[in-house]
Amino acid sequence: MSGPARKSVVIVTGLSGGGKASILNALEDVGFETVDNPPLPMLEEMIAEVGCKLAVGVDARTRGFDAAAVLDVIDRLRQNPTLRVHLVYAWANETTLLRRYTESRRRHPLAPQGRVTDGISAEQALTDLLRVEADLVVDTSDLPIAHLRRLIERHFGSGSDDDQTRMIVSLISFAYPKGLPREADLVFDARFLRNPHYDPILRRKTGLDPDVGAYVEEDPDFVKFFSQLRELIDLLLPRFVQEGKKYATITIGCTGGRHRSVHLIEKLANHLTTRAAPGQADGTNHVPWRVYVTHRELARDGAQDVFLMDRPVAHLQDSDIDKAARTLSVQA
Repeated sequence: MSGPARKSVVIVTGLSGGGKASILNALEDVGFETVDNPPLPMLEEMIAEVGCKLAVGVDARTRGFDAAAVLDVIDRLRQNPTLRVHLVYAWANETTLLRRYTESRRRHPLAPQGRVTDGISAEQALTDLLRVEADLVVDTSDLPIAHLRRLIERHFGSGSDDDQTRMIVSLISFAYPKGLPREADLVFDARFLRNPHYDPILRRKTGLDPDVGAYVEEDPDFVKFFSQLRELIDLLLPRFVQEGKKYATITIGCTGGRHRSVHLIEKLANHLTTRAAPGQADGTNHVPWRVYVTHRELARDGAQDVFLMDRPVAHLQDSDIDKAARTLSVQA
């Protein structure tokens, strides 16, 4: 019999201009009470007094700010069995931050009389420990606000409290020339597999199309590669769950991010949602993680329905994968 639900507390920190305010707004939209930059010594008392879900913004402007002190507060909060505490770190690359400061004409809080780049460097050094310890790191450099809101809803919205032990596994396909997903925990390279791009019939299709998947799987090394990839993931994910990891991001890249990596991500998603975790002995077929799929380049190119490119995967069977691929082919 499960105990009483724990109150969710989200501490949002990161770089100035990195998207902290947008994340707090998104958390407010999914039912959190939000407070930005309270004095650090008041944080624990405030959390104890507020009865509902609470999101708190903490950054270099916070009175008494110190990264080690913030982590000490979080450690003490996590010792409270009535709380479920998450640390979210928002950031963007320097080029994006400079553009945002230029557009807003604001001064950097750590360099009010100096160069913005100096403030960015100082804040990166000041908050680096928080980034390392964060449960969720959000890179907003190329992230549209709608995607950011969906990301926050995915992690903290309705349904996220249904099973507090379930880790969120994000599977992302991407193109190497367009950069690695910065949030990746594991990165795999599929560029050695035969490339449908060089088949004029398949070039305009994607890894969601069955004939593209069949073409990729005809590579003589595909079966061995996917089998070993699957075995590695099957080994790692249960250990991530055991150590209390809340989020894991697995990425697979290829040259264009449209064929090989897309097919592999779909195949891996199907595997992770149609079987119990290795070593599961209770006979319940319980999968201790929730799987989300994002095909980054397809979503960026607008070639497919973006929602379907960034979606939860719920126990899909192979026939469901084929049906989804046929549907998307008709839409394209």
